[in-house]
Amino acid sequence: MSKLVKNMQITALKNELGDTRDFVFMGINKLDNDANGMLRSRLRKKKIRLRVVKNSLARKVMGDLGMSVKGDSPLFTGMTIIAFGGSSVSELSREVESELKNPKNAGTYKDKLVLKGALADGQPVSFEQALKMPTRAEAVARVVSLILSPAARIASQLKAPGANLASQIKSLSEGKETPAAAG
Repeated sequence: MSKLVKNMQITALKNELGDTRDFVFMGINKLDNDANGMLRSRLRKKKIRLRVVKNSLARKVMGDLGMSVKGDSPLFTGMTIIAFGGSSVSELSREVESELKNPKNAGTYKDKLVLKGALADGQPVSFEQALKMPTRAEAVARVVSLILSPAARIASQLKAPGANLASQIKSLSEGKETPAAAG
């Protein structure tokens, strides 16, 4: 491959990936055209794209985009498909897994696609770790709840003595006697 063509392919791949930092890497082994087309069209409906890449070019592009992928990474062994799209690596991983394990596709992808791993914000992680990571919405909700929980606790502690006093006054006004506190 001439240097000019190689540089054009690198530029095209960089443009296609844009500022994406979350990827799922799959190995492909004897996937027929029908299964390939079906997988691509179903994932495209979920705004996920697939790209078969030449490992050396993908390594170069990932390095140029500032991702910490080593040259001997197992992500770049054999035929490689990169899946990208979605709002987070977790969402991307869940969608890819749901498509591969869909009962309607039983046997279609078995032993033909191998999940190699993922990149989460440019850092290599296993596919299992990527599945367990929170989506963007889940992470934001968790941060918000962590921020609000101390204030909610303080408010309930400030409110508790007043509520106790109001309860005692109400019971006295209704004519119920409360046992005197031992003291």
